[in-house]
Amino acid sequence: MLRIQEICKAKGITMQTLAKKMNVSYQALYASVSGNPTLAKLSELANVLEVDITDLFEPKAGNLTALIDYEGKFHHFNNIESLERFVLDIKKNSKEEAL
Repeated sequence: MLRIQEICKAKGITMQTLAKKMNVSYQALYASVSGNPTLAKLSELANVLEVDITDLFEPKAGNLTALIDYEGKFHHFNNIESLERFVLDIKKNSKEEAL
């Protein structure tokens, strides 16, 4: 879960103000952060909000938050099991391509 609204509130700005700073409509901003935002969008958000990209994600006690940019696509993992499956899939696909 992204913490965009929480960070905006802490910085004393609205989501509408954030959207203006990013030169997008509020609806476009909302749509991009409600779905599966790209690494580029998350990086832009972090830059405009003047926070580290990892600050955009809610920390979960005892859980993992992993942000991976693989082959131009952003992947977000909340636990070690899903991250391990992803890595295994990459290894499997790499071996298949080598054959």
